[in-house]
Amino acid sequence: MARQLMKGNEAIAHSAILAGCRAFYGYPITPSSEIAEAMALYMPQVGGVFLQAESEVAAINMIYGASSAGVRVMSASSGPGISLMQEGISYMASAELPCVIADVMRAGPGLGNIGPEQGDYNQVVKGGGHGNYRSIVLAPASVQEMVDLTRLAFRLAEEYRNPTYVLVDACTGQIMEPVEFPAEAIAPSTPAWAVTGTAETRKHLITSIYLDPPDMERHIQKLQAKYRRLEDREVLCERYRTEDAEIVLVGYGIVSRVLLSVVEQLRAHGFRVGMLRPITLYPFPSRALEEIAAHARVFVTVEMSVGQMVDDVRLALNGKRPVEFYGRCGGVVPTSEEVLDFVAGIAARLASTEVLHG
Repeated sequence: MARQLMKGNEAIAHSAILAGCRAFYGYPITPSSEIAEAMALYMPQVGGVFLQAESEVAAINMIYGASSAGVRVMSASSGPGISLMQEGISYMASAELPCVIADVMRAGPGLGNIGPEQGDYNQVVKGGGHGNYRSIVLAPASVQEMVDLTRLAFRLAEEYRNPTYVLVDACTGQIMEPVEFPAEAIAPSTPAWAVTGTAETRKHLITSIYLDPPDMERHIQKLQAKYRRLEDREVLCERYRTEDAEIVLVGYGIVSRVLLSVVEQLRAHGFRVGMLRPITLYPFPSRALEEIAAHARVFVTVEMSVGQMVDDVRLALNGKRPVEFYGRCGGVVPTSEEVLDFVAGIAARLASTEVLHG
């Protein structure tokens, strides 16, 4: 298929339909609204359903119903809307219902503004709702990855029967880049566990309530075993020039593109710097960080927040190496110049004890 120029949000919608999505329920909110707009245009053309709900609370419960019937379903929102969906996502995680949610992050807390941020990390990656559950979280850094990871999100959601996020900062959602879509579309199919109103499926039970405490505990332990399988099988990350790196930058989304420039500029001056980009934020690439820590001296996490992913980096390293943090928030995107200055200062401190030049 020929490449075409497309905005990131629109690419998510196109990719979802090609991945077999046939229902979209949501409420428009900037900077994610182009996803709903594209779904409203294209979903009826493939025999699917688009419905603008009265709220995000209503939308997530509609998604619960559609998923129970075996339909590949998704929604899209941003910070305040994702906050309203959290209870329903907890219900879906417990009921083991797949869905895909695109979160195009804006600045918060509260209404904040429509500028790009990465402040939704904690509520998305750490659960957000109540109970012992996890959501699968994929973080694209380009429009092409929004195509590829949306398709992957539907596969993972259905294979593991779990809510799955495509977590995007507003920059990545709004930029336009050339993309190529898969030549083959995935035909929708009804999973064996679904409840479709037939006598054969009446015996299927989709619920999140277990009134007997030991039963609830067994169910939670079953979910935890599923998450361990995810952590063993589905971790994705990009390592860039980390083989000999003594300083390793860690960032995701649009920040990782800034970090690529920083790495190249510092390498040109003889500094051994590399980058690790988490693609799955859950499951988190902890093992990759541990492996790199065998030779790296310091890690620098850069985020468009006051520091959320940095906690997972520190947990992964478990005190083996120092972790520095640089962040901008409120819709401000860090520039390569300011990050370079920050990292250069760290390099200078390291050089005072040992020559860092390669």
